[in-house]
Amino acid sequence: MSKPNKKAHFNVFIRGTGHHAAASRHPSVNPDGGLDLEHFANQARIAERGLLDALFVADGYSGVSRRLEPFTLFSALAPLTKHLGFIATVGTTYNDPYHVARQFASLDHISKGRAAWNIVTTAQSAAHNFGRGEHPHVDERYRVGEEFVDVVKQLWDSWEEDALVYDKTSDQRLDSSKVYHINFAGNYYKVKGPLNIPRPPQGYPVLVQAGSSEGGKELAARTADAIFTAQQTLAAAQEFYRDVKGRLAKFGRTPDQLLILPGLCPVIGDTEAEARELEEELFSLLHLERSLSNLSRYFTVNLADYPLDAPVPLDKLRPAEEFRTGITSRRDVIIDAAFREKFTIKQFVSRSAGGHGHITFTGSVLQVADFIEQWIREGGSDGFNILPPIFPKGLEDFVDKVIPELQNRGLFRTEYEGTTLRENYGLARPENQHRKVWAANGQSLAASGEASWA
Repeated sequence: MSKPNKKAHFNVFIRGTGHHAAASRHPSVNPDGGLDLEHFANQARIAERGLLDALFVADGYSGVSRRLEPFTLFSALAPLTKHLGFIATVGTTYNDPYHVARQFASLDHISKGRAAWNIVTTAQSAAHNFGRGEHPHVDERYRVGEEFVDVVKQLWDSWEEDALVYDKTSDQRLDSSKVYHINFAGNYYKVKGPLNIPRPPQGYPVLVQAGSSEGGKELAARTADAIFTAQQTLAAAQEFYRDVKGRLAKFGRTPDQLLILPGLCPVIGDTEAEARELEEELFSLLHLERSLSNLSRYFTVNLADYPLDAPVPLDKLRPAEEFRTGITSRRDVIIDAAFREKFTIKQFVSRSAGGHGHITFTGSVLQVADFIEQWIREGGSDGFNILPPIFPKGLEDFVDKVIPELQNRGLFRTEYEGTTLRENYGLARPENQHRKVWAANGQSLAASGEASWA
């Protein structure tokens, strides 16, 4: 059981049309929203009106998605908001630590301390866009990812807080004794440093990890401030929560230093009947053959050959090992839910269509609030990453109807706690972990004869 006065945290996963697979076909949705800055600015205004913690955006390096690049989008949205955080997804397999450290430091300065990095290892399909013949195995990707994050954090630490001087009388702009070469030499990266931008306002932008695989859980316990995950049942969420929180001690961390935030796609109505009508409307807009074909890849049979009210043929599953080169956890959670709840094929399709493998809950405002309260109170989560089925209505319903009910129950803030995302998440600002060692070893720019660098 959680603390009785525990407050939930909510991010909203922004998107062009919505998180239901049929969202772009809904009459209320603008199908071109994914490239429209005003569309996302409206989502930001709604989210900040609801006192939500942050906007979250996914990203990838392959396919045709009509998706704006995260740093560009969030740099445009930051001046339009005051408190809302910005969680950008950036992969480690096909990027460079120096560039990523510089980009997030820049976004944190632009937003005055509201940036966050969702750390992923990137999907298999990206390999051929970066001159790679093969995508690394999942274990290798996580080893690279851990070292990548270590390099980025050291680059953020390569400046002391008061390294900038701005002395107009002496025309001194930088105290170069407080900026350091990191001289990182690992198994995958060799980086001299320092970073060419001062330490971010938050020390480190909030570090987020997405995924539920074994490697993902270990990486989150070691490095993350928050983890986005996907569980379809409370029992599975409680198991995951205990597992990940239980790993923190070996890294010298306490349970309150990591927020666990599963994805939730809420289909909301003023009454349950109204919510069910929306659920059925969205299901009717699905390309059913495409959905069945997509899910059939997990099986040795074609699901389209079965009636929709038939049970999912779980005895016909393909071995999980066949999916270990890509993103593994999403397949596992939806299959786990099918086992636990004995889905029909229609339920299997509906759950998968509603939130990309995250749980979909359909109900009245009070039922949605009850669902959230149960998961918070009974140790299933610290909050949720909200995936509205359609934009903007799904987000408006959550902010204008569910949030006030949660506030009435004492489960959600009535004002922002601070001005940075770390403050609103209840997370401490990290101290510089390396400056004493670097100073003692003479790694400063002044000691290396680069005192004029500025």
